[in-house]
Amino acid sequence: MLPIPSHLRGGIDLGGTKIQAVVLDAEHRVLGEHRLPTPTEHGPASVVTAMASALRAAAGAAKVDVRALAGVGVGTPGAVDPRAGTVAGAKNLSGFDGNVPLAALLAKELGARVELGNDVGVALDGEAQLGAGKDLASFVGVWWGTGIGGGVVLNGQRWLGRSAAGELGHMVVKLGGARCPCGRRGCVEAYAGRRAMELRARKLAARGRGTKLFTIMEKKGLERLTSGVFAKALEQDDPLAHALVERAIAALGAGLASAVNLLDVEGVVVGGGLGTRLGAPYAAKLADAMQPHLFVPSRPPHVRVSHLGDLAGAIGASLLVTRARPD
Repeated sequence: MLPIPSHLRGGIDLGGTKIQAVVLDAEHRVLGEHRLPTPTEHGPASVVTAMASALRAAAGAAKVDVRALAGVGVGTPGAVDPRAGTVAGAKNLSGFDGNVPLAALLAKELGARVELGNDVGVALDGEAQLGAGKDLASFVGVWWGTGIGGGVVLNGQRWLGRSAAGELGHMVVKLGGARCPCGRRGCVEAYAGRRAMELRARKLAARGRGTKLFTIMEKKGLERLTSGVFAKALEQDDPLAHALVERAIAALGAGLASAVNLLDVEGVVVGGGLGTRLGAPYAAKLADAMQPHLFVPSRPPHVRVSHLGDLAGAIGASLLVTRARPD
């Protein structure tokens, strides 16, 4: 391994389904990357071990040593306290319901400095600085994946509110509607989150609804209906996959249109596992689904797919290192 100049940094996108790690240089070029599935059992220790393994593999691909990186940024779901280095309430992660000292645990494992940020928030920072939002003064981001993450950029800066701004996944689109993983009813995520879509698919399949989704999943050696499984089922014109995705887009369209009506932003950036995998054709469908709900339909926002793609969260997380407080 070569010694590592301090301008190199790591980034980790911690998701409910996958862990994506990257190593970048000062010009934001990806020198190495690696992806692992997110452990579903054995709590934070197993998740931290997998995160460390992913970053070490990314560093190995870049021919560098993790311990000499300037730092490692992590984008994680849940309520993040960057100063304390903790995350809580990340219900899509094993053992993350309570307060987890993620930064300290990962720093001990890696021997490198770790900075935490919200997963969608850091991805939006990446898109605002380097990607699809670079030419937009204001935009809303929606990360369509295991859950539905969101964020707002106003005048080039992410709006944080009192710390929890941009939770588009928990905008209510149907009073008394479907139960959301958060425990409430009628949220966008209850219809459009990949986890909620999978639960509905399993329920309908158990009632005898025909689908190729689980056959595709098993052929891939998977235990979950990942974004790739949904994409493959859509390619094979599976009726249940189409119905679930159309239901998701209808909910996303209503929620996003309401956000646009409130903020009058210039654009919408779509990312996340499903958003990136389904791409521009489904971003166009989302724009169409928003149209009937827009207060000013003659001036719709630009709807774009993330330019940084699957690496948006990890690249955005790495930017935390450039803004980190000195020790």
